[in-house]
Amino acid sequence: MDHIARQLFVFFAALGGFGLLGVGVVTSFLFVPFGQDLLMVALTARKHDVMFYYAAMSTAGSVLGALLIDVVFRKGGESKLARQLPPKRLEYIKCKVSTKAGPAIALAALVPPPFPYTPFIMAASALQYPRKKLLSIIAVCRMVRFLGLGLLALWFGRRILNMADSPWVVGSVVGLLVLTIVGSALSIYHWVKRSRKVEEQAA
Repeated sequence: MDHIARQLFVFFAALGGFGLLGVGVVTSFLFVPFGQDLLMVALTARKHDVMFYYAAMSTAGSVLGALLIDVVFRKGGESKLARQLPPKRLEYIKCKVSTKAGPAIALAALVPPPFPYTPFIMAASALQYPRKKLLSIIAVCRMVRFLGLGLLALWFGRRILNMADSPWVVGSVVGLLVLTIVGSALSIYHWVKRSRKVEEQAA
């Protein structure tokens, strides 16, 4: 598993901006804590002059991922949303989106994990929040977030690169990637399981 995780990180890092784009899409609907953030910082620390490009590609990946979520849940509505979220969490998110959709989406796009992001996008789409507003908020907030990360990478670039060579950092990154793979698999499993349960109850 460690070997696979290392290869995945190297693969996406080698793709540069397109790696950030791909990870951005994946992190929109799978459990990948800090995956895109770490990749953004690592790449910017090595190539300072393309920070804006990396931030733009990261943002584009997030927007594309949100669009894919929107297409699925806007069509499925609340019934589709109920298949993916536990009842208590569903009611909480629906309440937030119904009363303060814009600020809730903006906060979800700005704040890093463990603050929920994907459930808010699902709820906004299922409750028919305007798609243009949804994607615009995500684009602006994600760009702000990634530019902030890029600036941190510029200021602490040398330290980041030195830390990246240390065994404990490498081990931490690999451990996080392993957690990502396991978490994503569990997310898919629970989504499928919950969908089947809802369908059985409806039948």
